[in-house]
Amino acid sequence: MTAALAATLAAAIAIGLLLGLLGGGGSILTVPVLVYLAGIEPKAAIAMSLFIVGATSLIAMGSHAHAGRVQWRTGVIFGSAGMAGAYAGGRIAEYLPGALLLTGFALMMVLTAVAMIRRCKKCESETAPRRRPVLKILAEGATVGLFTGLVGAGGGFLVVPALVILGGLSMQAAVGTSLLVIVAKSFAGLAGYLHSTTIDWPLTLSMTALAIVGSLIGGTLVGRMDPAALRRAFGWFVAVMGVALLAGQLASA
Repeated sequence: MTAALAATLAAAIAIGLLLGLLGGGGSILTVPVLVYLAGIEPKAAIAMSLFIVGATSLIAMGSHAHAGRVQWRTGVIFGSAGMAGAYAGGRIAEYLPGALLLTGFALMMVLTAVAMIRRCKKCESETAPRRRPVLKILAEGATVGLFTGLVGAGGGFLVVPALVILGGLSMQAAVGTSLLVIVAKSFAGLAGYLHSTTIDWPLTLSMTALAIVGSLIGGTLVGRMDPAALRRAFGWFVAVMGVALLAGQLASA
């Protein structure tokens, strides 16, 4: 096993760990890991990321569902719109250069970092906001889904605030429900990519298995760590990575 492959597989555990701890976040690392550690072409890396994130989120969702933290109706509404947007994004990506997709991914990293760092007072409120019109939830889901399909990021830290503010969910329910949305969007985006992209299944399945292990470990650590502090620290890390990736793409343009 080469050092690069070992580092890639180790990173897969970290990706799953963050998904299990925070209900999102780890997915934002998957594409850079595949591109810069595993040497995968950008479009194939995005398609692989969609499978890894979708499968890992599906397993991580199990404990949340068992605890009653998945709101199926809201998740299906948001997730259905997200699936449509993600599939469209996956098909559109066929006609876009890989460098442009990486630039879009860098922008998604920065947006995700802002959502992770920024204090959401409505998210911290003990009283859930009033429910918003279904059309607004559908529009938000489709927009986030489109970006998911294009750049391969699950967008969990964009989905959670949206579910709280637009869907009227409590923070705990939003975290669990976001995993359902991520599963739906990820596999829909993957379906769009598979029309034009061939992926490395052995590496994808190996990373998925390790990410699932990480997510299960993360689930057992939830009560022992301060998720808010971890979210902010990871947010700054993602911000630095996103800015560096964006600068590199602009410099090579």
